[in-house]
Amino acid sequence: MKIEGVGPTNAVNLYIALGCCELGVFKKARDAAACVGLTPIQHSSGGKVRLGSIGKNIRNSSLRANLVAGAMSAVNQAVKRDSRTKKDEWIKGLVERRGKWCAAVAMPTKQLERHFRCYATELNIKQSY
Repeated sequence: MKIEGVGPTNAVNLYIALGCCELGVFKKARDAAACVGLTPIQHSSGGKVRLGSIGKNIRNSSLRANLVAGAMSAVNQAVKRDSRTKKDEWIKGLVERRGKWCAAVAMPTKQLERHFRCYATELNIKQSY
């Protein structure tokens, strides 16, 4: 499986964060994304959902920075060229509605969810160069 914006550095960091002994810690992909710092942290109790901020106090800030930087390059390329896939159309629509930086954070969130599902089902991920 190839995922845009994930090179060798991000693939290794994602493997370390999700694949090595920490997979049992996360029940859902959203929890893994919150750990990396891509979605708000949940403080839920008694059926009430309380979302915190994305925050700066995260365990792996370099992984978050690398994922957002890779996604920003993919967003810039998707905006410049004609839409080839549904993903390109989704990125262009998101950029029009929310801006490039919001799209650059939304894209790695989806990537992390895909990686989490792949590691949970033990699928192989190829690095995209």
